[in-house]
Amino acid sequence: HVKLPELIHGYRVLKHIGSGAASEIFCVFDPKTSAVYALKQVLLDEKKDKDDRFLIQAENEVKVSKKLSHPAVRRIHSVEKVRPRGWARNEVIVLMELVDGQSLDQLVGISMQEKLRIFREVADAMAHMNDKGYVHADMKPTNVLITAEGKVKVIDLGQAHPIGKPKERIQGTPGFMAPEQADVEPLNERTDVYNFGATMYWMLTGREVPTSGPGSRGQAEVPPLANRTNPDVPIELAEVVNLCLEPNAHGRWKDMHAVVRQLEKISASEGVKTRTA
Repeated sequence: HVKLPELIHGYRVLKHIGSGAASEIFCVFDPKTSAVYALKQVLLDEKKDKDDRFLIQAENEVKVSKKLSHPAVRRIHSVEKVRPRGWARNEVIVLMELVDGQSLDQLVGISMQEKLRIFREVADAMAHMNDKGYVHADMKPTNVLITAEGKVKVIDLGQAHPIGKPKERIQGTPGFMAPEQADVEPLNERTDVYNFGATMYWMLTGREVPTSGPGSRGQAEVPPLANRTNPDVPIELAEVVNLCLEPNAHGRWKDMHAVVRQLEKISASEGVKTRTA
């Protein structure tokens, strides 16, 4: 149990939402604006490079968030580095849109029609990010939240990156990372297509896609179609997912808009099947 502080830097704490490795997330009330937010409080490690890395990621989230205006992307309002009086360590305060929901990995049992709806909304949010010049670069089931009302929110823009530029080092999540991320090549819309395909594959089969190590793209293979593992998966959806997961980026869907269109087609036909079944 986390001891609930009354105030954090002027925000009134309403409840504790969750914990991370070095962070706590609270629901807070801003008396100046009467707005309610999620506030992430992070105690920084003494190791300076780790400190700087976290701060850079948090500031990146705010910068990217301010350029986006999609309802399915969580807003990040501000980030501030502070040293409370009498404390030896700094902390970072990140103020975010409050989203009360479960992450997608906790919802594997939902219907195929609901999965398709969520996939389509996530794909549309990622297409919006790409249109604004950024790749998310870390799409995975834990980075999608679904509220009790069914609203979809893409979260964690800390690794978002300008399209057409390489990262300084390998970044991404094994099981979801595109081969070009492992090779530290320039990232583009097709990188997000791969990450998103791996996310859909996990939600449909419970299996991760084997991650290519640096320089091993030539040996990388597309996984078996999802409907072989899960017969409830429509063959059309399994084929769309596998075309996202081509190791060679030029073999994938060209962008997230193309994926959205495919998912809309499948959703429409699945809806007909469901109603007439």
